[in-house]
Amino acid sequence: MKTLYFDLSMGAAGDMLAAALFQLVPEPEAVLAQVNGLGLPGVEARLVPAEKRGIQGLRYEVLVHGLEEQEHHEHHGHHLHDIEAILAGSALPEAVREDALAVYRLLARAESKVHGCPVEEIHFHEVGQLDAIADIVTVCLLMHELKPELVCASAVHVGSGTVRCAHGVLPVPAPATAELLLGIPCYTGEIQGELCTPTGAALLRHFVKDFGPMPAMRVEGIGCGMGSKDFPQANCLRASLGESGESVVELCCNVDDMSGEAVGYALEWLMEAGALDAFWQSVGMKKSRPGLLLTVLCQAKDRERMVELLFRLTSTLGIRESLCRRYILRREKGYVETPYGPVGIKQARGYGVERAKPEYEDLKALAEAAGCSLDEARKLAEKFS
Repeated sequence: MKTLYFDLSMGAAGDMLAAALFQLVPEPEAVLAQVNGLGLPGVEARLVPAEKRGIQGLRYEVLVHGLEEQEHHEHHGHHLHDIEAILAGSALPEAVREDALAVYRLLARAESKVHGCPVEEIHFHEVGQLDAIADIVTVCLLMHELKPELVCASAVHVGSGTVRCAHGVLPVPAPATAELLLGIPCYTGEIQGELCTPTGAALLRHFVKDFGPMPAMRVEGIGCGMGSKDFPQANCLRASLGESGESVVELCCNVDDMSGEAVGYALEWLMEAGALDAFWQSVGMKKSRPGLLLTVLCQAKDRERMVELLFRLTSTLGIRESLCRRYILRREKGYVETPYGPVGIKQARGYGVERAKPEYEDLKALAEAAGCSLDEARKLAEKFS
């Protein structure tokens, strides 16, 4: 599975995330040109080589009328509807626009809760300036280019002390950042300063699905995004891209008093409810009775729902749980055009393997239209692939 892992031992900011991701895409200059072509007034984005404590990486700089963020102090900002209008008028792909809007809505809800006013009235200060908009859009663009199947990260180092912002001097993490990080593992340390910004927290909240140690993965690329400040520890956010297995939950139960129809009905329900797989096997049970072993594979987040369905839809009195690692090939779907219509092709890649197989229903329709066998229909589809 294509996995992206963020090491957040020095926190997270939009520009650091962007700089790290730029080093993982095949054509970074093309993405940079896309950002500079958005038409944000006075905005110029650039990548600059940087070094922190002997480590080489990149800095992502967004200049507004020739000045960096720390060099201009006006706090004009925007309301949420202004951000929505800017993004709606851009030439961004729809998926990127939706991601960027989702990130800003997370920010708006956090600010709304902190300041006790409706989302519509929230006036973004630092995160509403043009450089912050560019940071968020850039990260969304890069994630769209990379298309990781799993995004995970370490616990977030938030820093300590205080930070000065438009509202005055606030504790670290800033209130909106703390709100965005609710439920996410974080910690403070001896480093004085804001290591995780509201923008960084919102991007993590939107894209990262799991926080914890780096999973066992075959790393194929590393990007080091450098922050603008200097600390005793290298101010660097590291992103690793590679292939990993996936942790899934296996739920098993034995039954010996259900009809075949009832078992089939239960398996259909489980699959429709989000199970990764559901199947049965014949087993010998106590007192030499024949029975069935029902097995459900699911994501950890779906465990409770699957347990509830198993108890509701089957006659079992108990369920066993195991945590498994599974390794899967990346799957995509393509099409080939034939004289009898399109045929869907399931494609799988990874671990040095590449496979392709026609969709059964499409192959069946092709065979019926051509008046031939399935094997002949398969050869016909391969001929046009």
